[in-house]
Amino acid sequence: MEAIVPYLLFNGNAKQAFDFYAKVLDGTIVMSTTFGEAPAGACPAGQEDKIMHAVLKAGELTLMTSDCPPDKAAKEGDNFSMSMNFTDSALMDKTFAAMSEGGTVKMELQDTFWGARFGMLTDQFGINWMFNHDKPKS
Repeated sequence: MEAIVPYLLFNGNAKQAFDFYAKVLDGTIVMSTTFGEAPAGACPAGQEDKIMHAVLKAGELTLMTSDCPPDKAAKEGDNFSMSMNFTDSALMDKTFAAMSEGGTVKMELQDTFWGARFGMLTDQFGINWMFNHDKPKS
C-alpha cells in the first residue's frame, strides 16, 4: 500500500481552492481533469468545466481533489476522504471488507473507466475512505 492521501471535495470551486493551495504551499498542480474531458455519459449536466480529479504536490505532501455534482454536494466537515492506493488488489479487497464492517459502503469495489479498481466507504467512526488499485498499463 502506498501513502494515504487526503482527498478534498468542493462544490464547484476546486480549481480556485487548488490554485490557492499551490500558491501558499509552494506546490504544483501536476494533474487536472475536468468532467468535460471524461468519456461520454460520465459528465453531469453543467459540470463540463468543473474538476473531476486533480493532484497537487508540495514537497512530500500530496493532495487530491474533485468537485461534487450538484445532487451530491459536499457538506462542511464531511468534505474529505482518506484515499489509499493499493499495489495489491487482494490486500485492497481484504482491507475494504474489514473497514466496511459496521460502516456504510458508498461505492462497491469495481472496475472504472480510468483504468483502476475503485470503491468508497464510510467506516464505523464516520471517516470517509477511497480505495484504488491502478491496473497495469498495457
